[in-house]
This record gives sequence, C-alpha cells and structure tokens, in this order.
Amino acid sequence: MPEASQSGGDLVTNSTIGAGDQRDRYTFCVHVPSSTPDGRRHQDRIVLGRYARGMDLLETRDLVYFVAVAEELHFGRAAQKVGIAQPALSRAIARLERRLGVALLYRTSRNVELTAAGKVLLREATRALDAVAGAACRTRRAVEDAHLVLAMKAGTDAGVIDQIVCSFRSDPAAVPVEIVHSVDQRIVMLRDGRADLALLHRPNNDLTGLHTLDLITETQIAVLAPDHPLASRAALSVSDLIGEPIARWPETAPGPGTDNRPLIRDTGHLTHLAATRRAVALLPASAAGQVPRSLSCLPVLDAEPTTSVLAWLPETDSPALAAFLHHARDIASAANLDRTSRRTDNAATTANCCTPPIRPTRSTTA
Repeated sequence: MPEASQSGGDLVTNSTIGAGDQRDRYTFCVHVPSSTPDGRRHQDRIVLGRYARGMDLLETRDLVYFVAVAEELHFGRAAQKVGIAQPALSRAIARLERRLGVALLYRTSRNVELTAAGKVLLREATRALDAVAGAACRTRRAVEDAHLVLAMKAGTDAGVIDQIVCSFRSDPAAVPVEIVHSVDQRIVMLRDGRADLALLHRPNNDLTGLHTLDLITETQIAVLAPDHPLASRAALSVSDLIGEPIARWPETAPGPGTDNRPLIRDTGHLTHLAATRRAVALLPASAAGQVPRSLSCLPVLDAEPTTSVLAWLPETDSPALAAFLHHARDIASAANLDRTSRRTDNAATTANCCTPPIRPTRSTTA
C-alpha cells in the first residue's frame, strides 16, 4: 500500500491490525532525516507520537458504542441509545474486540455480560470519554465570562459553603460563583467540565483522581420510622443495623452489596422509604434538621464519620479557584476549631490539600 504524506509525517499501516481493518487504521509517525545539519549520517528511524501506543486501536466513537452496550447489556437498547442500527453496532463491537485482541462480552441468545476485560474497558472508557468531554467544555468556557461553578447536594454542607462564598467575595481574584444543586450529577459535572468544584462526601463518594479539601467531619445519624423496633433507643451501634435495608444515594461509591441497597433520589423519596420501613438512611448529623419530625433520628455511635470535601480536577491553574480554596481552608479550620471546642468527643480534622498555585494574571492593553 502506498504511503500517504501529511505535513512532514507519514501515515503508515499498522501490522498489528487484523485483516479488514487496515483500510481506516493508521499510526502517525515522523521520519527523522538520515543526515543532520552538520552533514553527519545516521540510520533512519521512526519516532512515534506520545499517544501513538493504543491510539491506533481505539476511537472515541468505539468507546461510545462499547459503553452503551456495557451499560444496557442489550444490543437493541444500546443501538437505540447511540442512534445506529443494531447490526452496525454488533459489527463495531466485534471489530473493537479484534483490534484489542480480547473478548469484551459474553453473548448468548438471551444475555449479554461483560468479561473481565470488558469491565476494565468500561471503567477506563468512561474516564476517557469524561476527559474528552471535559476538554471540550473547559475550552469553550475559557472564552466565556469568568465564573466558578460549584455542584452540590442541597443541605449537605452544614452551612459552610455560604460562609466560604461570602468570604471569597472580598478577594481580589473573586468572580461570581454559581451553585448548581444536583443529587446524581455532581461528579459527572466535575469530570466533564461543567463544574469547577463539587461538594462531595468521604467515604460515600468515589474521589478517585480528584484533589480534595476537607471541610467538616461529622458523626452519622440513622433515620427510622417512628414504629421501627429500634426507634425507642437513645442511640444505636453499627451492629444494630445489620440486616436493615440501608439506603444509598445515586453517587454512592461502589462496594460489596451496594447495588442491592434501596436507591433514594431526594429527601421526599427518603422520607417515604423510611416511613414505610423499606429503608434506613444514614445521614450526617447536621442533616437532622431537614428530616421531617415524623421520623426518628438516632446517633450511630460507632459509625464511620462522614467528611464533607471540596473536590476539583488535578492540574487546574485558575487563580479564582485557587483563591476560593484558600478561603475554604480558612473557613473549614475555623469551623472545625469551633466544633472541637464544643464537642471534644467529635473533633473534626482538616486535611492538607494540593491547592492550585495562584498564577499572576497578565495585564494587556489595547
């Protein structure tokens, strides 16, 4: 096959690609001249770009198709989701498997299941697609009016966020702060670039790959129906809740048995499930004021504390974001000192964080 030239580089076929796929899969290579400017000769060599390894095997479209099938576990529904015909989707997945050299799915006449390799690709593909979407979104936002977007679940900050925003307004680097309330999209918004910060909770949320600043650490309470057998107690222990249907929020970090727990979407749903004894909810102690008086809130003395954290993506160099985090650290330290003085048995700690450096802005004149 003849080589095709492109701006000083060559597109050469990749011998690792299976028959039938060569027509559209190429690796971008750069030929180094066989002689240097000083006249010395050396052997021709090929320098592969930074991302050459693997880029000849995957495209964004491949990942979109695979994630659709992996999430639906049904080719028909996945095809409707991505807007192509089912036979075309089946061929695309088979072609992807040939390129990678692994089976991604177990297929039977009735079921579709992920293989071990498929589970890995689902995790990695989701991250890669989030990164691509985030790159596009952050690039567009770079030319928009400067502002920070904070995604949070309403009523889960113990009042700290309002204090941080008020303090931040006095900073020379201050910009408007838009707060977006979401139950199930905070992490997605952060990773795809729609949000600069997210208020999350450890250990409930998956913080993998994120920088975090601890704001406030609290004990947990159990929310029960008033006629629940445990509701008459003054306090509970974790062992008391064994066998109870512990509710989970949409962004709960995966763990043993997590998928089998009742899913709650909002406070109203939580109230209904708890009142009908179909679920027991564990919440930060500060959320007790949002629970209807008709339900019982009991402290769980030995439950793992929950920490509210501000999360952001690594390598962020926004001066406004850096300033916001400096104010957040100061407010969090003061809040935790105050809580420690009032409740020494529940001392809160503030973790060190990797705050992005505040880079001096470059002034320009017309």
